[in-house]
Amino acid sequence: MMKELKQFDVVVVGELNPDLILSGDVQPVFGQVEKIVNQSTLTIGSSSAIFACGAARLGLWVAFVGKVGGDLFGEYIRNSLDEYGIDTSGIVVDKLTPTGVSVILSTGNDRAILTYPGTIPHLSYSDINQELIKNARHLHVGSYFIQDSLRSDMPFLFERAHEWGLSVSLDTNFDPTGKWDGGLDKLLRSVDVFLPNAVECQGIARDANLEHALDKIQSKVKYLGVKLGEKGAILYQGSKKYSCKAINVTVVDTVGAGDSFDAGFIYGYLAGWEPEQILKLANICGGLSTRQAGGTAAQPTLDEALCYL
Repeated sequence: MMKELKQFDVVVVGELNPDLILSGDVQPVFGQVEKIVNQSTLTIGSSSAIFACGAARLGLWVAFVGKVGGDLFGEYIRNSLDEYGIDTSGIVVDKLTPTGVSVILSTGNDRAILTYPGTIPHLSYSDINQELIKNARHLHVGSYFIQDSLRSDMPFLFERAHEWGLSVSLDTNFDPTGKWDGGLDKLLRSVDVFLPNAVECQGIARDANLEHALDKIQSKVKYLGVKLGEKGAILYQGSKKYSCKAINVTVVDTVGAGDSFDAGFIYGYLAGWEPEQILKLANICGGLSTRQAGGTAAQPTLDEALCYL
């Protein structure tokens, strides 16, 4: 039987907002003190959108499902994704709620993030264009903990995706509430590729010991790719463990590096690469993305990434 051809390699269901990145001496001083910073950059924000752009940059056909407001920020995000060749027909415009925005105070190697959620928690299962899901090979979901209206329906979404032949990846990102729950433990058993960082692993597993946290999580998913920042990354496939060091690159801004890592990981995964090569590509994509301010400006093409591989 001929394998069904899909229109998209990846469909992303996630949050949308621009990022306003301020760089330099960004430590605020209250008492109406005004400080001058080195740089200001308005760019594509949100974990899910940065992932989508990274995947498209590598050559994957990507569709996006999300929600924005009927305002300038919403228009900016949709136009920016269009420029990457990403299908934006699944983005819903909510004229009653403003688009969210994140203000990022970046020192280069670290950052603080102030986020106004806006439309982010309002995306619901009923907003999802089911045809986009059916016509994709893979489903990626980001920012689990802040997708309030969708979170309870994610198990059903993942179940439907598997029924339609898709594989599923999840990057929860940080939990602003600090609870690290919301039904995630059960949901992970429906995830093929789980892509947290070390802090998120410790929070999800409720264990400050990273090794113990990884042991608790890795048995629940087929692939566990963990981002370790300047220490590189590790990958668990069942009982097998792979690791690689961070690449040597001059870091300008780490915003979105983990999402670019995810894009490289999913490219290799969908291409059927061996686990060690998948991890190396993911690590390269994450590292190269830090060369410029913002999450998308320095994301590599596949040819650029392969030079490092």
